[in-house]
Amino acid sequence: MTPGILAAQRARVAFTVHEYEHDPAAESYGNEAVEKTGANPDQVFKTLVVSLDGKDLAVAVVPVSAMLSLKLIARAAGAKKATMADKQLVQRTTGYVLGGVSPLGQKKQLKTFIDDSASNFATLFVSAGKRGLEIELAPEDLARLTGATFAPLQQD
Repeated sequence: MTPGILAAQRARVAFTVHEYEHDPAAESYGNEAVEKTGANPDQVFKTLVVSLDGKDLAVAVVPVSAMLSLKLIARAAGAKKATMADKQLVQRTTGYVLGGVSPLGQKKQLKTFIDDSASNFATLFVSAGKRGLEIELAPEDLARLTGATFAPLQQD
């Protein structure tokens, strides 16, 4: 049981856990999740952590089929600039390993933004907190549990 799954249970939201055998040789955790769950690639979201103006961290939840626009996440967060956060810092701050970072149940809850395309689906998949484990839940429930804002985050 991961902190992400426990957070969903405590909040009493409807969710489904999808577990699969993680292949350490997989080049992309997100694409592996799509392949092994059989889900729509636009419905499986990756959790990316960015550094805002070189000081604060924030979470961007975007489809694995898309690229995060650093300009759009900076704008959504009210920052001048966003860069991808240091991997070690991400792991220390969230309590999760890369490839298993969940927007739910983080050690320190970071400001979170979900790509507005999530609203096109009744449910979406995000990491449940470890490689090979996805949690499927309603985008509105994910937003409520993380205090997230919906915003356009995809690179054109």
